[in-house]
Amino acid sequence: MSRFTMYSTTWCGYCRRLKSALNREGITFDEIDIEADPKSAHLVMSLNGGNAVVPTLVFADGSSLTNPSPSQVKEKLTATAG
Repeated sequence: MSRFTMYSTTWCGYCRRLKSALNREGITFDEIDIEADPKSAHLVMSLNGGNAVVPTLVFADGSSLTNPSPSQVKEKLTATAG
């Protein structure tokens, strides 16, 4: 099981950049396109004050980050690993 899920869209440049950076670092994750899954769009909106902001990452502990940098993701994974 992945340590987090990235909610994204196919056209989002921020999503593409973050996915590429995480892949280069060998960080694996699940990905859900919010345009293909309306339930996930509602989840993202509930986490972002009613806005469908992507990328939104939801971690195994239930916490989330919106449009994070790769270093913020690594920091979060390190903090939840212990």
